Amino acid sequence: MKLAVPTDFDILEGLSDRRRNTAVNLSYILDKNRSYINTRLPILADYGLVARVGPAPNSGLYEITDKGLVVIEHRDQYRTDGVDFDALVESELRARTDETNA
Repeated sequence: MKLAVPTDFDILEGLSDRRRNTAVNLSYILDKNRSYINTRLPILADYGLVARVGPAPNSGLYEITDKGLVVIEHRDQYRTDGVDFDALVESELRARTDETNA
């Protein structure tokens, strides 16, 4: 995954309270351009870091996923030499799933 630093991490942080939110609210909270937030949210959804939620299919509401939480927890390792960030995130997700199923 290729994240826009710092904006994508800021968006994930803005959703890390696990509450649903919209691009307009996030742009206000983060003091970022609304149209830019609107372009980043679908990309983050494609990566599985956020999910578009209802009740209406095009409500514009997003929430963070477990994968998104893992990404912000390991933010300091993004772009670190020798670290495969995607593999790190997937490994952490598998470990959490295994713990939950144990």
